[in-house]
Amino acid sequence: MPTTYPDGEATITGISQDSRLVSAGEVYAALPGANHHGADFAGEAAARGAIAAISDRPCADLPTFVVTDPRRILGPLASWLYGEPSRHLDVFGVTGTNGKTSTSYLLSAGLSGASIENGLISGITIRGPQGAHPAVRTTPEAGELQRTLAALRAHGADAVAMEVSSHALAQYRVEGTRFRVGIFTNLSADHLDFHRDLDDYFSAKAALFSPERSDCAVVSIDDEYGKRLTATLNIPYCTFSTQTPAADFYADRIRADEHGTSFVLHAPGRRATVELKLLGAHQADNALGAIAALTQRGTDLDAAIGGMESLDCVPGRMQRIDAGQPFLAFVDYMHNPAGQKRQFPYLRSLTTGKVIVVIGATGERDPGKRRPLGMTAGLFADTVVVTDESPFAENAAALRRDIAAGARTARHAEVIVQPGRADAIALATTLARPGDVVVVAGRGHDPVQTFGDTTHAFDDRDELRRAIQQHPALQRLR
Repeated sequence: MPTTYPDGEATITGISQDSRLVSAGEVYAALPGANHHGADFAGEAAARGAIAAISDRPCADLPTFVVTDPRRILGPLASWLYGEPSRHLDVFGVTGTNGKTSTSYLLSAGLSGASIENGLISGITIRGPQGAHPAVRTTPEAGELQRTLAALRAHGADAVAMEVSSHALAQYRVEGTRFRVGIFTNLSADHLDFHRDLDDYFSAKAALFSPERSDCAVVSIDDEYGKRLTATLNIPYCTFSTQTPAADFYADRIRADEHGTSFVLHAPGRRATVELKLLGAHQADNALGAIAALTQRGTDLDAAIGGMESLDCVPGRMQRIDAGQPFLAFVDYMHNPAGQKRQFPYLRSLTTGKVIVVIGATGERDPGKRRPLGMTAGLFADTVVVTDESPFAENAAALRRDIAAGARTARHAEVIVQPGRADAIALATTLARPGDVVVVAGRGHDPVQTFGDTTHAFDDRDELRRAIQQHPALQRLR
């Protein structure tokens, strides 16, 4: 396809990929999507003040820069337009199947502990010195990302901790962003509805660590993919591990209970005890990666560790819900079998009673992991309550059947199918006895639930607290 440009001159104020959010003077990026093409909404963008479009096809209502692959140029163009903000910030990019969000929060807490103004770009929130707002996706679209980085810089941030998803890398959302440090947490089967196979998934992740994107790398070598990554790197790197003492940053004596997680850090030239408020032994891995990354920046390590130790929780990540009940209750994002295998041993260690899990499957996402999700829950839990997550356009009953079938193959747990997530959460709390553990899994911080074209407010944390408050044991105390 030939590249074509419209005639004339105009002052550009920004770039937007959402026709509903275009402001006057902006260029509208009309990109192909899974179900629609952005060019179909160029009229709305024009009505909102867009002065031109970038697309792979002409837009009827706007002068259009037509290029073969607009996604590839959008990031660098937006970076240039907004003053190349990442060149003036220490940007920490965290990628991996599990641990991105917690590691990013720990990085931000460590930077704050060292009195470094910083921003956080995560799947939960985008926040900085200027305030915070909920995130729409794990990593923003290219134009939004550069605008966000520029705003963080303008409001005094010197560093940014951000999650970098494989989708973002494959879709060129972080093109034009320079990373001071790239962090690799781990890799296991996930998102195989988007990636061809695990090798394709790994290749997308590995792209963060090219010399064109990152100055240096921090890599967990606790799985084969981390080891594989270090063998291919052409940038300076260091390693971290909770299994291999020869790693540059190593943690041992890991202890995790209902109050927090502690470990002994072994780093070049020093040894320290770290005591986190975050729950679960896996948080030692996340903290270790954050510590290693901040060390590469030259951050005061004692101050950074102090900041991490002050972090109370990461929303929806092994978040404890306590309403005075005689059992432990948590909400956690575990949404793939590898995540389950990291979390369930911790939950089991907290009780000599039962572990009761509420679980479902998200529609229109990687169908290959549904039965394994059920199977892993069935292996580790005593009672599996199968219910709905967000089916989207898929049949909710069929999703429940897939999870239940997997759970039953374990031949260990009691499996109960309960449609309606609120009812399932209430049932799980009713089944709990003193000393048991209840975990509502899969959605974490997500504040909405979607059935077909209908989206309504639903927060597992609020629903779990409400169910606990109505628990018979608490009712008798009133």
